[in-house]
Amino acid sequence: MDGKKEEIERAGRAQRNKSEKRRLKLPRLPGDYLRKVLIAAAAALIFFGFGVWVAGRPAEGPKITSDLVSSRIEEISELAVTEYRYTNVGKFENRLDFYGWEVPLTMKRFIISYDGTIKAGVDMSQATVKVAANGDISVTLPQAAILSHEIDLESITVFDETKNIFNPIQITDYVDFSKDQQASSENEAVEKGLLAEAQGKAEEVVTQWLAALYGNAENGGPKITVTVNN
Repeated sequence: MDGKKEEIERAGRAQRNKSEKRRLKLPRLPGDYLRKVLIAAAAALIFFGFGVWVAGRPAEGPKITSDLVSSRIEEISELAVTEYRYTNVGKFENRLDFYGWEVPLTMKRFIISYDGTIKAGVDMSQATVKVAANGDISVTLPQAAILSHEIDLESITVFDETKNIFNPIQITDYVDFSKDQQASSENEAVEKGLLAEAQGKAEEVVTQWLAALYGNAENGGPKITVTVNN
């Protein structure tokens, strides 16, 4: 009986010794190694935080300069063009003259109808730009002018054309008459406010374009001033 008890006690002691050996085999971190691990973890957190801060910063746009603004303004030349469309009917008459005396039976005439388009605008390449130290933008535009005048050749219709053997109609008659009519149509367009409309449109387009690119004083951007060179 006593032998079995001693045997059980020896088995218990052996089991406890094995557990203690297993516990002793668990690795322990030296002090220097632990400090290195903590420093590396802290550095990783710092770099991670810096990366998040950089990613969250708003991207800075290009520095506003006079040359940059000038090039941007030239991009919108076509947007600032104003068109004036018209249909004109003109009458041409001519008679041979001999020292102030109109020669009988030499009258030639024709009536012509055609459509035309007059374009007016501002030459944006002549605009001057100043950018103040605080970023405010001042633009001075040249005065609006007629840029082009085109006649739709397919719309030309000739009425009541005479055939006079003594004073026949020449091609130069049509050319000279159309030039006179073009000048008359341009004067009419100007009287109806074509240039004033083109000037106002150019100022509005430039202001809105620059505000879209750089913002304006209302939303924290530069103050934009557009004037006309008188």
